[in-house]
Amino acid sequence: MEYFALKLLCLCAVLGHSAEAASNGTCRNVPGSPGFPSQAEWDALNATVSGRLVAVVPSAKFCASLPGGACTDEQWESAVFRSTIPGAMNQVNWEQGYDLNPPSLCLRNATTCGQGDVPLYSVEAETVADIQAAVKFSSAHNLRLVIKSSGHDFLGRSTAPSSLLIHTHNLQNIAFTDAFFVGGTDMGAAVILGSGAYTNALYAQGKKEGKIAVGAFAATVCAAGGWVQGAGHSALSPTLGLGADNALEFEIVVANGDLLKVNQNSHPDLFYALRGGGAGSWGVLVSATFKTYPTFNVTSSTLLFGAANATVTASLAFLHAQHIFDWDSVHAGQYFYVEENLDPSTSATTPFVFNVSTIMPRTTVNESKALLAPFLNAALALPGVSLLLQEFNYIVVNDVLFHADDSVGVNEIVGSRLIPAATYRDSPATVGKVYEKLLETGAPAILGILVAGGKVAENANISSAVHPAWRTAKAHVVVVAEWDDSASLAEISQIRHLFQNVQAPILDELIAGSGASIGSYSNEADVLERNFQTTFFGPNYARLTEIKRMYDPEDLFIVGAGVGSERWDEWGLCRL
Repeated sequence: MEYFALKLLCLCAVLGHSAEAASNGTCRNVPGSPGFPSQAEWDALNATVSGRLVAVVPSAKFCASLPGGACTDEQWESAVFRSTIPGAMNQVNWEQGYDLNPPSLCLRNATTCGQGDVPLYSVEAETVADIQAAVKFSSAHNLRLVIKSSGHDFLGRSTAPSSLLIHTHNLQNIAFTDAFFVGGTDMGAAVILGSGAYTNALYAQGKKEGKIAVGAFAATVCAAGGWVQGAGHSALSPTLGLGADNALEFEIVVANGDLLKVNQNSHPDLFYALRGGGAGSWGVLVSATFKTYPTFNVTSSTLLFGAANATVTASLAFLHAQHIFDWDSVHAGQYFYVEENLDPSTSATTPFVFNVSTIMPRTTVNESKALLAPFLNAALALPGVSLLLQEFNYIVVNDVLFHADDSVGVNEIVGSRLIPAATYRDSPATVGKVYEKLLETGAPAILGILVAGGKVAENANISSAVHPAWRTAKAHVVVVAEWDDSASLAEISQIRHLFQNVQAPILDELIAGSGASIGSYSNEADVLERNFQTTFFGPNYARLTEIKRMYDPEDLFIVGAGVGSERWDEWGLCRL
């Protein structure tokens, strides 16, 4: 990629934090504070990392620097393209400084651009030594430090104003082995992934090796990055467990700059934390090793229904809840999405669509059709429901999970809950009622993901930081919110707080009475979650806090709604 000339950016009053606050240790150093590195010190760091220190700008400003002065729509919406830009996030809203004083925005095709919520500099790491140099430099100069692999981050944890970024995009090594040893124990077949390796590359190379590993559905998720630290769900989770359940070892640079090899024998407390204890809180992952399995065929199917109105859509959700256990015998993974119908040819009569995409391992097309038939027939019997698409394919699992790219580049936030199996079993009607209420709040999409039960529940005895709610859940349900660049700051603020103020209490109705505690998948959730300590981490938070003190006593690694973040402001710049 084309790097920017290194220059000192003067953002002395970006956040309204005074130089005095930075100098007395209550805040990180920012431009203008006495402890902020001089140009000579930045130059020295650049020399240490072999010229891989670059100045960072928001993606809109990067695009303006290209020949022609803009990105094409294809580039702007490509997660693969955006992952090569140090300052780019998949959801562009995380690049904006809505709450800064004054607000600092950089919108596509705007005539002026602020730095927003984007780091000042990035170390485009290619070696462990690059990472260690950046960590030690940040610690020595009391800088805000952030970590990004690809920018696939729904909580904006990979970016922060006035910060130094460690970008691990270039660590894309993938190595398969038939025998991975931890100490003297052979853990079996495994794959070692660099923290910048994409999921789609894992699937493609795994196919050549005749192997499959648990991984995400999106192309540019980096399994050895934030995904596994948050628990890591997959369409294969009902069959093979969560990503965290399959992790065997990590290599990580911690706050003092040391490179640690972390597994069940070496630093077992940190091994516990890295499997579900939250992305970005523990250090900079260099690599992660996961179990692999012989690849197999699956039937992949899509049923796309049109719904005449929100009430009909809610009836479909209720019906789906009644049938969600139909596919347990084959440990199916499934994505069931309610969305506004954006197809102008059908949206007038069917303003909502209900998409049910299912992956049934080791199941033929005829077997899959038979298992889906009771739900399909009952759905088509509902007044106001039409079938827009029915598709079945028998295919190797690597190919069905492989995607060349992800469509991104919008303003989007999410909120979520893990929905207990008991709710679907005992109160399916509540599901329909909750969906109708959520649609009434203006939610453009409700994403249901059947990635629990089966092996996830069976793995309840694994000692890891995975929230116990995963072990009793049946599905993960996500509420989406979006806005256009033309929205006012007041409108954006209302949308950003809608989940906490309105939608979370509605979604929590699916948990009340089930006997389960409220839980959420911390990688696909609301960064403004008021009780994130329990919602994201449950009873594990106290132990995680102690581990955090041991490996990161000065809170070098702070992310929104992460372990220890309650001690810091929303940007991780000043202690509260």
